Amino acid sequence: MPKDSSIKHVLIIGSGPIVIGQACEFDYSGSQAARSLREEGITVTLINSNPATIMTDPVTADNVYLLPLEKKSIIQILKEHPTIDCVLPTMGGQTALNLAIDCEVAGIWKKFGVRMIGVDIDAIETAENREKFKALMEQIGVGVCKGDTATSFLQGKEIAQEIGFPLIIRASYTLGGAGGAFVEKEEDFERLLMAGLEASPVHEVLIEQSILGWKEYELEVMRDNIGNMIVICSIENFDPMGVHTGDSITVAPAMTLPDTVYQRMRNHAITMMNSIGNFAGGCNVQFSVSPDNKDIIGIEINPRVSRSSALASKATGYPIAKVAAKLAIGYNLDELTNSITGTTSAFFEPSIDYVIVKIPRWNFDKFKGSDKKLGLSMKAVGEVMGIGGNFQEALQKACQSLEIKRNGLGADGKELKNQDEILYSLANPSWDRLFHVYDAFKLGISFRTIHDLTKIDKWFLKQIEELIHLEREIEKYELDTIPQDLMATAKRKGYADRQLAHMLGCLESEVFDKRYSEMNIKRVYKLVDTCAAEFEAQTPYYYSTFGEENESVATKKKKVVVLGSGPNRVGQGIEFDYSCVHGVLAAKECGYETIMINCNPETVSTDFDISDKLYFEPVFWEHIYEIILQEKPEGVIVQLGGQTALKLAEKLDKYGIKIIGTSFEALDLAEDRGRFSTLLKDNDVPYPEFGTIHNTDEALELCKTIGFPLLVRPSYVLGGQGMKIVINEKELEEHVVNVLRDIPNNEILLDHFLEGAIEAEADAICDGENVYIIGIMQHIEPAGIHSGDSYAVLPPYNLGDLVIRQIETYTKKIALALETKGLINIQFAIKNDKVYIIEANPRASRTVPFICKAYQEPYVNYATKVMLGEKKVTDFNFNPTKNGYAIKIPVFSFHKFPNVNKQLGPEMKSTGEAIYFIEDLMDDFFLKIYAERNLYLSR
Repeated sequence: MPKDSSIKHVLIIGSGPIVIGQACEFDYSGSQAARSLREEGITVTLINSNPATIMTDPVTADNVYLLPLEKKSIIQILKEHPTIDCVLPTMGGQTALNLAIDCEVAGIWKKFGVRMIGVDIDAIETAENREKFKALMEQIGVGVCKGDTATSFLQGKEIAQEIGFPLIIRASYTLGGAGGAFVEKEEDFERLLMAGLEASPVHEVLIEQSILGWKEYELEVMRDNIGNMIVICSIENFDPMGVHTGDSITVAPAMTLPDTVYQRMRNHAITMMNSIGNFAGGCNVQFSVSPDNKDIIGIEINPRVSRSSALASKATGYPIAKVAAKLAIGYNLDELTNSITGTTSAFFEPSIDYVIVKIPRWNFDKFKGSDKKLGLSMKAVGEVMGIGGNFQEALQKACQSLEIKRNGLGADGKELKNQDEILYSLANPSWDRLFHVYDAFKLGISFRTIHDLTKIDKWFLKQIEELIHLEREIEKYELDTIPQDLMATAKRKGYADRQLAHMLGCLESEVFDKRYSEMNIKRVYKLVDTCAAEFEAQTPYYYSTFGEENESVATKKKKVVVLGSGPNRVGQGIEFDYSCVHGVLAAKECGYETIMINCNPETVSTDFDISDKLYFEPVFWEHIYEIILQEKPEGVIVQLGGQTALKLAEKLDKYGIKIIGTSFEALDLAEDRGRFSTLLKDNDVPYPEFGTIHNTDEALELCKTIGFPLLVRPSYVLGGQGMKIVINEKELEEHVVNVLRDIPNNEILLDHFLEGAIEAEADAICDGENVYIIGIMQHIEPAGIHSGDSYAVLPPYNLGDLVIRQIETYTKKIALALETKGLINIQFAIKNDKVYIIEANPRASRTVPFICKAYQEPYVNYATKVMLGEKKVTDFNFNPTKNGYAIKIPVFSFHKFPNVNKQLGPEMKSTGEAIYFIEDLMDDFFLKIYAERNLYLSR
């Protein structure tokens, strides 16, 4: 069936702020769907409250509404755009689906003549309602766990009595497994049952037998309107049942699945999809398989794009969201073309000749006192993906992408050696269990014990055990004596030069020179082409491995590399991906060939059609350096990818690689707390009284001069890591010890803390001679709460002309003193009408997308052109839209960590943000948050 020509105008619902369980994968899917529909000449209107996304940019849709995701916002849009005839709710996660259902129940779609496409309500209801899903599975012959649904406390107790312990509680209609729990002991049941009933918006839970330790798999499937179905990707969870799939290490394609079992699973998936309703689009189907591969149980089905579909898209190159949007408007799979090859049909199952490993990224360090054990409720804030020629290479590359101060899996001197701790970790999974499996093998704990405690499939465990054997062989040699074939084997298995240097007792650079120049062991680049090189690919999307043929041909064009921001985490989120994408688009406009390097499968920057070349690689020195040697770019942009990209500036500078925009010297000066404060002093810019220290003795001496309260601030950190307000010598000593334990040899700044001060910040673009301030924001909370956790109002709501003039003057002074070329963010504390500088970041900041959206100006585009030297600040016609006020609303995920103290301080804890517009300061929302401004301030 060809496109439904009656569809002229589609509303896409986004997913709102980033929270744990629903992250930037929906920026990817929403953006891709919008572009896909506009290709067909369809008008796209979009609603999302998240200002940090590409999705909410004018480049994505015809009309963008930055409004709260609620029914009254939908009504407002439908009144203003009576031509909207369809709504696509499957691109915005659970949030979008729930809102679409609310509007359906309220009769809003019917009233405005809007029909839902890409999904059907019955399918959602069947998939989400645990009881209906279970009954349907039994009816179609798909195995399910023994269990039943409870809508009351009493009912839940009766079901538990019938099933017996251990058992699982799953809450209906929740996000990221919220409200779910494994119940081992009867005495824990009542508390966990109550929590599940409360977490479910319909106060319903499924109580079923425990299949803890069984294997878990996912199939990512596409279905069209006439029932054609293809499996895009099989995904195997490295972690067995018991860990939420969002918290599991996953591998594609499935590694340990016999073909007979895979075919049964595939048939089940097709039967399940056909039975739940007539919908067209992407669908994620989850299964559990008994350890002996005999029994298959259907866990759940999600008839929408998901985190897994983003992963499957990046793993195979098949653009699931793009194709799902086409199917939603009537096309069938056999009528669409494969975007990667440009010649073959989209009605095919991708084949991949490499291995994918996804590892989640957690931030337990931001939630002190949280339960770090992984279970049914997702706790990861982001994820990374490694692509390799084999499982071990992909695993090492994923570990190198995590940015947790490890150089890969092991071989870095950071092994845990306490046997009791290792055994506890194996039995109680947390973020570091993978590393402790490695440590267990290295310590000599038996294979059988490791398997019994983890229930991880033996094939995966053997792969890790093999690495230990390889390391023991390497450690027999020194750099001068290691055989070439052993070096080649280590590289093929993903070992970084840093890891080899650790084993061989030499420097990373020496390993690189030896293997690259002497031994000619170099990376080659292979295409992610959906078809295992059977057809020629038109889209340059590459990964590295060690082999013979290099499929990446470097052109003679002038080119620029943009370093991505790596995995999402607290303090560095989707806003930096937004900046990277706009940097790429601006560089393209200036005639550059653009090269993106990033390892985050959830993002728009890792879409195959954003940059001219995408290298899906760790943002890790060795990988970047070899790409630069391969491509020979004019330079590298590090200002847009947050701390991830910024911390590589020193290495680039040392190797003589041009940094586009602000120099390394200026970037480093701003990061070094002590040197920056000296710069302020030299330029007659006020700052709180300060001093720098390197140990506790210096700290205790300095505090006598500066006086308490003190703000303790380590250099070179992200999201306020390690920052704390202390009020006496005991607290000061304790905190300095903690900081130096976590960040050894760090220079620490002690500032006199300006208690009760107002906090503000400014973002600007500077070309080295001219400065344009794009926005000044006033925080609602007092100084002492990290700017990422503060409500911020644009423009300021009660700063007088005297204060504003000081902010403008100091912003320009600092931008010029740092010889900034591009973006800069400066934070201020204001006390008694005097403005003090807290810090400056000559790079893209969290607030830049917020200002771009509020003022409807493409500031990242302008800043990139300045960085490239193509434009001066004076070349742009700045024309910001200024009506009323925009409020940046921090969004937290504390519900995932119920025992954590929710007080706020200098270290950032929010996972995302929303934007809210008000006409004037008498708005009820503003008055409420202003009245509560001191509520959560802590030290």
